[in-house]
Amino acid sequence: MKFTYMRAIGAVILISLLSGCLYPENELSKNQVPNKIQLESVQSAVDTYREKTNGLVPIKTKDKNTPIFRKYLLDFGALQEKGILAEIPGTAYENGGLYQYALLTPEDNPRVKLIDLRISDAIREVSVQLHIYRNEHMYPPFGKPITKNLYKIDYQKLGFEHEPYVVSPYSQKNLPVIMDTDGKLYVDYRPDLFEALDKYDHSYQTGDDIRYILAENSPFLPVYSYPSTIKNGEPVYMKVKK
Repeated sequence: MKFTYMRAIGAVILISLLSGCLYPENELSKNQVPNKIQLESVQSAVDTYREKTNGLVPIKTKDKNTPIFRKYLLDFGALQEKGILAEIPGTAYENGGLYQYALLTPEDNPRVKLIDLRISDAIREVSVQLHIYRNEHMYPPFGKPITKNLYKIDYQKLGFEHEPYVVSPYSQKNLPVIMDTDGKLYVDYRPDLFEALDKYDHSYQTGDDIRYILAENSPFLPVYSYPSTIKNGEPVYMKVKK
């Protein structure tokens, strides 16, 4: 009887340990979902920092060629050094969370936004397989063409069972991962852009970069997006000079 009791206790402990290892975010739900209060708190800290530094913004230095929506990562250390922010949000990567905090239009009206790191992880997974493939082949595994410069991925050549995708932070839909002629990876945000153009008031014209409609109307930045514009009321990819 004692043995059975001890074995039962052991099983409970083991399950608890496994749960903690496999799903630690369940115990730290604050790391899962960004909330309005956290964003407003960080926004207030950024505004205060600008007031104290004659308009400077607390961002990390990035290469000038870094894509625009991943370029202006927030420097929490700078905010804490000046005593402006007492605690880093639990949702932030720096505190074990799933998001990087970044600024949209930092030179003019800087606003705090989020980068969903699960998108980065999904892109990285495809990138690893793509690197392995390209070590053995001259050209990337091009699939069906989308435009002159963009293609779907022949995912079977990379060893995937299905087309690679990311979960949209805007619609929670599965968005395909695509690539350009150089094998650079992007997320196909056209379904989200189509919905946003229909849902939100805007004055975009052909030639304008419409990706900002997603960033302006949600907490998230469209990372790994390809420059897009509007044509006949629908989102289309822009021609980008290399």
